[in-house]
Amino acid sequence: MSFTDLFIRRPVLALVVSFIIIIAGLQAIRSLNVRQYPRSENATITVSTVYVGASADLVRGFVTTPLERAIAAADGIDYIQSQSKLGRSTIDVRLKLNYDATKALAEISSKVDQVRNDLPPESEVPIINIESADSKFASAYLSFTSDILQQNEITDYLVRVVQPRLSALEGVQRADILGGRTFAMRIWLDPDRMAALNISPAQVRQALAANNFLSAPGRTRGALIQVNLTADTNLHSVQEFKRLVLKRESGALVRLEDVAQVVLGAQNYDAEVRFSGKTAVFMGIWPLPNANSIDVIKRVRREMVSIKKGLPTGMKARVAYDATNYINTAIHEVLKTLGDTLVIVVVVIFLFLGSMRSVLVPVVAIPLSLIGAVFLMQVFGFTINLLTLLAIVLSVGLVVDDAIVVVENVERHISLGETPLRAALLGARELIGPIIAMTITLAAVYAPIGLQGGLTGALFREFALTLAGAVTISGIVALTLSPMMSAHLLRPGMEERGLAGRIARGFTRIKNSYGRGLDTILHTRTPIYVVWIVLSLLIVPMFQMSSRELAPTEDQGVIFGIIDASANSTIDQTSRYAAAANKIFMSFPETDFTFQITLPTSGFGGMVTRPWDKRKRTIYELLPEVQQKLYSIPGIRIFPVLPPALPGGGRFPVEFILASTAGEEQLLQFARQIQQKAIRSGMFAFPPIIDLKIDQPQSELVINRDLVADLGLDLRQVGSDISSMLGGNFVNRFDIDGRSYKVIPQIQRRNRLTPAQLRNIHVTGPDGTLIPLSTVATLRNTVVPRSLNRFQQLNAVSISGVAVRPLDQALTFLEDEAAKILPKGYVIDYTGESRQLRTEGNQFLPTFGLAIILIFLVLAAQFNSFRDPFVILAGSVPLAIFGALIFTFLKMPDPNVPFWTHGWTTTLNIYSQVGLVTLVGLVAKNGILIVEFANTLQEQGRTKKAAIHEAAMIRLRPILMTSTATVAGHFPLTLVTGPGAAARNSIGLVLVGGMTIGTLFTLFVVPTIYMLVARDHGKIAEQ
Repeated sequence: MSFTDLFIRRPVLALVVSFIIIIAGLQAIRSLNVRQYPRSENATITVSTVYVGASADLVRGFVTTPLERAIAAADGIDYIQSQSKLGRSTIDVRLKLNYDATKALAEISSKVDQVRNDLPPESEVPIINIESADSKFASAYLSFTSDILQQNEITDYLVRVVQPRLSALEGVQRADILGGRTFAMRIWLDPDRMAALNISPAQVRQALAANNFLSAPGRTRGALIQVNLTADTNLHSVQEFKRLVLKRESGALVRLEDVAQVVLGAQNYDAEVRFSGKTAVFMGIWPLPNANSIDVIKRVRREMVSIKKGLPTGMKARVAYDATNYINTAIHEVLKTLGDTLVIVVVVIFLFLGSMRSVLVPVVAIPLSLIGAVFLMQVFGFTINLLTLLAIVLSVGLVVDDAIVVVENVERHISLGETPLRAALLGARELIGPIIAMTITLAAVYAPIGLQGGLTGALFREFALTLAGAVTISGIVALTLSPMMSAHLLRPGMEERGLAGRIARGFTRIKNSYGRGLDTILHTRTPIYVVWIVLSLLIVPMFQMSSRELAPTEDQGVIFGIIDASANSTIDQTSRYAAAANKIFMSFPETDFTFQITLPTSGFGGMVTRPWDKRKRTIYELLPEVQQKLYSIPGIRIFPVLPPALPGGGRFPVEFILASTAGEEQLLQFARQIQQKAIRSGMFAFPPIIDLKIDQPQSELVINRDLVADLGLDLRQVGSDISSMLGGNFVNRFDIDGRSYKVIPQIQRRNRLTPAQLRNIHVTGPDGTLIPLSTVATLRNTVVPRSLNRFQQLNAVSISGVAVRPLDQALTFLEDEAAKILPKGYVIDYTGESRQLRTEGNQFLPTFGLAIILIFLVLAAQFNSFRDPFVILAGSVPLAIFGALIFTFLKMPDPNVPFWTHGWTTTLNIYSQVGLVTLVGLVAKNGILIVEFANTLQEQGRTKKAAIHEAAMIRLRPILMTSTATVAGHFPLTLVTGPGAAARNSIGLVLVGGMTIGTLFTLFVVPTIYMLVARDHGKIAEQ
């Protein structure tokens, strides 16, 4: 008795198996998390060190370099990138994908501690943060505004109340205050008054340090009682600081208020934040690297409802930007596509079968297979995300194939005079081998994707295994439930009456026409061999000449603007131009709101558009107009960019690194040559940005060391006075209501507007008297780099931009030009999306080759032959790939140039490449049906030619039915719009085009190759 006989004769057993699948799947749905992409650890560790007042060169030599050298010894690092600029060192350590971020953080922290004593004592303790590298931008930005409170008051409320509550939420890595102004006791020194009263800057600093002292006297302890002690040695209020005594002279006390203006101000005045043009303070919410951003932002929104109820009078709060809106909408669109696909597939099946009884068998198989796939997702620890949902959508067109083949074969036996039960038994027995072969083939084709490393493997592992799981469940359903249902639902004569009869008669005419054509081709096979060879060879140039990118850009409903201002700009100047940019953003009717974070020489902002269904134009249509208007703003440059389509991208799609031991001037010279070549190429939306800018005005105080020695002074004293007056470093801290804030002495702004004014500053002279700084120092004006950048511990310059051509083409151009220009000793590297493309872009061919080999071996084991797998794969795969590559080869490289193929072509990207791998398994199923049945017919005594002719004729209907169902199921992917549509369009075009063209060729090519290569099974049987 055959395996399938058991379920046909015992229908309750078949139903029990199906009910178990349903129960397992339904309970799994409730437990699966929802996120944008599959879970992965993609983290960056940032080491920031503040060295107030220190030049970029000083910071690099004494802070960045020793830290870099120590950090580089840690494991799990992909690359290290650093930036040294005035007063700050920032080292970004990008970890390898899916490396344990907690382990890396612990090891890097240990390495930093090892060199802590090697850093200058004046530098602050390095701050180490870990954040997700999925995006350079926060998952959400919260806006806080008030018409009553000052920015420092808003900031203090956020620090005390809002930040602790949000930081404590599960999954929140950090809640950063952006553009805030933290309270600080600002001691604005008056150099003229100090000179008149003979008070040096160092004296002010020493007095603050000595008289704002935190003492800890402990407690008294008697025989029977003990009392806690405290001492009032620290200062608490503006008035107490004002009354601080600096010195006593001739019976008079010189107090701090005599030489300075003391105010409760802000720690920093170099940032401005605006929300839709109004001054605000932002908070950026960064989830943990392995946290689900959708769940995290949901918790933040719930907490914000509670926070709003307790806000001070006049303060308003709202979510300024939420990146998860796009994720949720994209998931909704995929679910909508799933519904459309289900309806289309059911209609197609009905049009082929013409009977509701026949249709019911494959229709029941669809939800059963999908629900079973959900259970397997739970078993494997997967999540509901854009890619697993895409796998579910694709599987709708696949899981019906086996059930359709079963129904068609049972109907064929009924039409030959068998009873429904006998027909089900015979039909199911004949299909055990083909169904197992087709199921294993489709499952095997995804194994290379599931085993692949890197970003593609991390993203598509869940996709591949979910699809393989759905196909496996469909195979189980086809061998257990479908034969049983066919035995009980199908009736003799169904194909002779009504719609089913008309369909059967129409298909008979198609079958007869196909038979005549096939008979002609089998007599004159040479032209088919020529066509097959030519089309197969054309795959190579078509693949090489297809436009490439990592992933298609998506309309995520936001355009970011990156601000670049001149090196000597102030916040006052840059904010005026940023306000002009905001007016441009708000001038578009599609704009919902805007946000901006402005710094003196840089900034970041964006326009968030209305939902997709409430605007007429897409982001791609808005971007050129936004770009044109922003370029008209004088004084600053604003580069509009779209957020990266995949996690791990940078700020710009093109991020090209030149690294060497050469100096900054030589690096910049070569970078500018490459930049000019890039501008002339016309491949970039705007002139590529060079991050190394040698345009920072710097005035060096050149101290006459001999004169300093003659006056009995030392350089430490002079340097201390200058730093105390100008540096802006804090001395110590004071507290307000249990929270400490910095005490910062600094010269008033009106006395440091220009370098020339610094000559009038007085420093400590002989015998404690003050002398003008101009006595011992002169000014020397120079121009230096804004920042000193390094990559992998080499001096580096980055060329960034937005390509109007496919990213691969732009990077290839830069690589070719760099090879012509750069001398030996220079290294080319990449970050962000460019690094992903260069890392992942070369993995397709090995993956594709491995998929072909695995399928070949699986089929060889199934057919016990190496010839039959060659017939199946050679007769179907090259032609399907040719059909799919038509839709990538005809893609216009420049999307801004109108072309007739624009609406129905795509690039070679990770989605279309996965589609090509999927196509191998799909189109091979057709060959399996023909070849397996032809072998069976040969063994029954037919000649090879008669067997392949009859097998192709009999299998024509199930091949057309399954292929049409697959094409129809995937066709909605080619028509979708809205969030996430570009990725679905890409994989849909490849599958629909390849399957349609591949199936048509397969019907004629497989039989001809079978005649050429396959064994004569009749002779073997006789032997």
